[in-house]
Amino acid sequence: MYTFISIVYIFVCLFLILVVLLQSGKGGGLGSAFGGGGTGQQIFGGAGAGNLLTRLTAVFAFAFMALSVWLAFLSSSGEQALDRAVRAQTAAQEAAAEAEAPVDGEEPTEASTPEGE
Repeated sequence: MYTFISIVYIFVCLFLILVVLLQSGKGGGLGSAFGGGGTGQQIFGGAGAGNLLTRLTAVFAFAFMALSVWLAFLSSSGEQALDRAVRAQTAAQEAAAEAEAPVDGEEPTEASTPEGE
């Protein structure tokens, strides 16, 4: 799921960049390079390109922010799960070490003494 959301996030970023660059600003922007300046905006009508691009920018900006928060949440919960797993493994190793340790007053058995002693 994380991979799918990351792929969607990349596409949203690319489309947001494209929509912002296509808007004509004071200098004409990249939109005028593709015929958006002057008479090239007849496809959308008189002011239709401005409204459409403004709405698309808002939609993609919202999607960008929502996906950013969602990916951050998924990333942080994954680290917490990893921390819990490490703590559980450490606790299991400590419990196993305590079970193998000789009880006070008992002589260590041959299996628990290192060789050469």
